[in-house]
Amino acid sequence: MQGGHKNTFDCIKAFSETDFTEDLKKFDVPTLIINGDDDQIVPIGAAALRSAELVKGAILKIYPGAPHGLAHTHKDELNADWLTFIQG
Repeated sequence: MQGGHKNTFDCIKAFSETDFTEDLKKFDVPTLIINGDDDQIVPIGAAALRSAELVKGAILKIYPGAPHGLAHTHKDELNADWLTFIQG
C-alpha cells in the first residue's frame, strides 16, 4: 500500500513478462518455495507449482487458503517454516 503507482506497475510488468525458466533450472542451492493457494496476485499454478518443477530438489510448501500477503496473514507458520528450512 506504500509503493508508488509507477513502481508497482513496473514490478508487475517485469515479473509477468519475464521468462525465468532457464534461470530456475540453474539453481544449485537448497530452495524453499512457499505460496498460498488463494493468491490472486501471483497465482500458484503460474508461480510456485511451475517453479518447483524447474528447481531441482526444491521444497514446496502450499498454505491452504493463504493470499498473496501470507507474510502478514500466516506469519507464524511462515516463520516456523523458514526456520525449519534454514536449520536443515
